[in-house]
Amino acid sequence: MELKFDDRGLIPAIVQDHYTKQVLTLAYMNAETLALTIAEGRTVFWSRSRGEVWRKGETSGNLQRVVSITADCDGDALVVEVVKSGPACHTGAESCFFNPVYLSEELRPFSLEGLYRLIEGRRTDPQPGSYTSYLFEKGKEKILKKVGEEATEVIIAGEKEDKAETVYEIADLAYHVLVLMANAGITVEDITRELEQRHVIDHKVKQERMQ
Repeated sequence: MELKFDDRGLIPAIVQDHYTKQVLTLAYMNAETLALTIAEGRTVFWSRSRGEVWRKGETSGNLQRVVSITADCDGDALVVEVVKSGPACHTGAESCFFNPVYLSEELRPFSLEGLYRLIEGRRTDPQPGSYTSYLFEKGKEKILKKVGEEATEVIIAGEKEDKAETVYEIADLAYHVLVLMANAGITVEDITRELEQRHVIDHKVKQERMQ
């Protein structure tokens, strides 16, 4: 379709993770960088602050391989789905969108990706009184200790066959594992990819070898 660029020759491009559907960043393209993006198969933007072509990951190595580009109904905005090889944000966060402005307690949908983003936000922007920020402040040893403690609690609850307690302890473990992941630069997408590659349900080769 015919695209509509603004009076500066730019069109906003919303970059979205192909696997998790997480919004990674908002950047701008002109006709040249859009053509370069399609030709090179990676995101290429126009830097408004520097006034030049900006190939994402050219210096950081955090490339974004393009899966698809879709225009909205008016042709004046784009959604670019990508497979990324590193954080999208210059702060080191996986997404540029990690600062909550408003969250509805009634309608807020829950997801592991959303919780991970919140945890990541507490790492990059520590908050006074936040337990998550406290864990990051204490560092890897503290985080690993908590993961070990929570794993033990899961085992104890499972042994008692107490479903409610087991669910509670698994939730605690999942949270602390996400904190460990954020501290180590491991994303929910990384784990999803690994599970996809393993086909865990049908191919437990590694587990069988370990027995």
